[in-house]
Amino acid sequence: MQTQPIASHFINGEYVEDTNGTPIEVIYPATGEVIATVYAATPEIVEKAITAARDAQAAWAAMTGTERGRILRRAADIMRERNHDLSILETYDTGKPYQETSVADATSGADALEYFGGLAASLTGEHIQLGEDWVYTRREPLGVCVGIGAWNYPTQIACWKGAPALACGNSIIFKPSETTPLCALKVAEILLEAGLPAGLYNVVQGMGEVGASLVTDPRVDKVSLTGSVPTGRKVYAAAAEGIKHVTMELGGKSPM
Repeated sequence: MQTQPIASHFINGEYVEDTNGTPIEVIYPATGEVIATVYAATPEIVEKAITAARDAQAAWAAMTGTERGRILRRAADIMRERNHDLSILETYDTGKPYQETSVADATSGADALEYFGGLAASLTGEHIQLGEDWVYTRREPLGVCVGIGAWNYPTQIACWKGAPALACGNSIIFKPSETTPLCALKVAEILLEAGLPAGLYNVVQGMGEVGASLVTDPRVDKVSLTGSVPTGRKVYAAAAEGIKHVTMELGGKSPM
């Protein structure tokens, strides 16, 4: 399998490279072999990703939930069709055996896309009677979401964070773990192929400083992190300054 990606980042519907970023060697844990090299996002790359996500989000939010859900379900179908190749890539990326990746990783990612794709059309508000008066609520997209992933289930987490954000009319910038950067790029490819407009699912690589630049950017409306407790403390503190919505799964503490 060709493990070296076309380029390090996927922004606005295409691969983007900037070799001025810090090189990150991708190591196959089973052998210690370097199987690819990607480059951490420079400030220019981060700016491109945020700009693309903001520019694409409004038109996506204006679509109906049914239309958005149809695209996510199509992506789920493509992911299942390519489960073998995606599972091999996940094995190279993480070192997990194929007998696990073939049944647990891309398959559960597809399940997330399918589930939230089916949910998208039903995300409506409520009418509430207060005496003789009525009030109503409606659900509106937040805007630009940032997802920060962990190393252990890179395909699955890329879908877990992307699917609900997209179903609700948001755009997303996903930063995989620097130790497993390959799988999320394939998720981005599949979503684009399924009909997702360019700019709505972007992937940028990098270490903590890249995540920090995304979390603290005032144009980002929501942050979702899967990672360690120390990283969670830093992300929560950084996001609090901008009063952002934050969701965190830290160190196995989350039952959901």
